[in-house]
Amino acid sequence: MTNIATAPARWRMKQPSIIPGFGLTLGFSLAYLSLIILIPIAGLFWRSAALGWGGFLSILMDERTLRALYVSFGTAFVAAAVNVVFGVVVAWVLTRYNFPGRRLIDAMVDLPFALPTAVAGIALTAIYAPQGWVGSLFMPFRIAFTPLGIVIALIFIGLPFVVRTVQPVMEEIDHEVEEAAATLGANRFQTITQILLPALTPALLTGFALAFARGVGEYGSVIFIAGNIPYVSEIAPLLIVIKLEEFNYAGATAIATIMLLISFAMLFVINLIQAWSRRRYGNA
Repeated sequence: MTNIATAPARWRMKQPSIIPGFGLTLGFSLAYLSLIILIPIAGLFWRSAALGWGGFLSILMDERTLRALYVSFGTAFVAAAVNVVFGVVVAWVLTRYNFPGRRLIDAMVDLPFALPTAVAGIALTAIYAPQGWVGSLFMPFRIAFTPLGIVIALIFIGLPFVVRTVQPVMEEIDHEVEEAAATLGANRFQTITQILLPALTPALLTGFALAFARGVGEYGSVIFIAGNIPYVSEIAPLLIVIKLEEFNYAGATAIATIMLLISFAMLFVINLIQAWSRRRYGNA
């Protein structure tokens, strides 16, 4: 009789919390997700489908489109990789050392969040242009109006994502762990590579993914310093704007769909690597 009485309970949905309102909040979450994300993405696919497979593939294989996608994703990847390295350095300094002006530097890390992207683009262009303070020092090698200028702009707007993702994890790592490693004979390089980096790997991958995703779709801070030269420094978001100004809405949505698919595929791979690293280093 006991088994019969308890059997139906196994099929009941487990309550996530003692706080009521799960059904209401779940419905609101699904409705909000549909209105803000799913419906616009569905409209994007629907509008680009008006071209048909032939028109979609012709835009995809167009040399200008391919070059713009290469510039956008290539510069975003390089900038995110650079931010991983220097983001760890900045986070390390802010968490491991106390010095005058530390809080000021900590606040400056968030400056790209608050600064309008157009203002950042104009400021970077004025500094790195051939007549600028920094750009004039590297002449005849040009920084602005080249893919290198795009990388610099993306490094500027992507650094806070890495620092703010790594910094809380780094603060949780006890100093005694590093001291114990030194006591056991590990040098500084071994302490970093075998103790600190494994614990920081999931956070590093998360920061990389956030900086990369922000860089791929960045427009305001890049449009001024890029130079917008077709086949050289033209980014995919600018090409979408050009299509819209030509009233070629299907072509613009097709390029946006291509960017969406590539971004989703790359972020999916990054998330798989992140999940593997969590299982590998016991942080899952």
